[in-house]
Amino acid sequence: MKSSGHGLSCGMLLLMIMMFVPKMDAAVSSSLRMGFYRRSCPAAESIVARTVRRAVSQNPGIGAGLIRLHFHDCFVRGCDGSVLLKSLPGGPKAERDHPANNPGLRGFNVISKAKRRIERICPNTVSCADILAFAARDSSQILGRINYPVPAGRRDGLVSSFNEVTPNLPSPRLTADQLIQNFARKGLSADEMVTLSGAHSIGRSRCSSFSDRLYNFNGTRAQDTTLDRNYAATLKATCPANGASDPTVAMDPATPNRLDNTYYAELRAGRGLLTTDQTLAESPATRGYVDVNARYGVAWAAKFGRAMVKMGSIDVLTGNHGEIRRRCSMIN
Repeated sequence: MKSSGHGLSCGMLLLMIMMFVPKMDAAVSSSLRMGFYRRSCPAAESIVARTVRRAVSQNPGIGAGLIRLHFHDCFVRGCDGSVLLKSLPGGPKAERDHPANNPGLRGFNVISKAKRRIERICPNTVSCADILAFAARDSSQILGRINYPVPAGRRDGLVSSFNEVTPNLPSPRLTADQLIQNFARKGLSADEMVTLSGAHSIGRSRCSSFSDRLYNFNGTRAQDTTLDRNYAATLKATCPANGASDPTVAMDPATPNRLDNTYYAELRAGRGLLTTDQTLAESPATRGYVDVNARYGVAWAAKFGRAMVKMGSIDVLTGNHGEIRRRCSMIN
């Protein structure tokens, strides 16, 4: 095996390939624990799983939406369900009204439905933040057969701020180095960032998120030379140069409804949709991770589960902090 472009040795690559079994990170297990609701609400996880399965069977895009919803929650104020809160009339705007979330984020109704079902049998017991973490795991299992243990014990936050979204969520136009810095601030490594980016193998994106890769300012020619020409032509057939409308396209043209490592092969072929996708294959800092993930799907799936567990522990509220919301869209 040859060494990859950013300096990983063969030994390091082999270690990455052999990471098949998800292990619980010590920092995760110290604040959250497995089986948290085993006695207080033993049916909680099965209720979430049934609710998610029913929703995804009707619309596979909901699964992608739930994974993205969990990510957007964790990167702003930590995994506290703050992204689920609605803005109050006359008050400051909440996260979910930010352009990065509205109208793109999906899955709110699924979380609310699961919460209502749980409240009927276990009132004031299961947090919305935990329901969201369970739902992201269940979506990964349904769409990619990726199953991983989700420790629980999160409590729901009391604040959701529109102004905190931009400084925390990565924009679709960041470079690989900027992405590495963004994820590092959340305690996630470059490898984990590239691994979690594999979630872009499902879901859809609006043309406005990548149209600057298709057209220059007068809308006459392709601007991004890293984009495969045939793929660019396909995208142009959907995305108008004048921005008169803003339709959506599949994030992964090969397997749009399957969470898998085909995403990385598409990056290597110049078919990454967003700047933040294609930069992973172009940058020496991340190219090696892309190559390994493209070649070893089982290893990538195991790493994805581990990275989701670690992401789900970012700045969680536990113990007496926060609250258990009765409705996920508003504080008690």
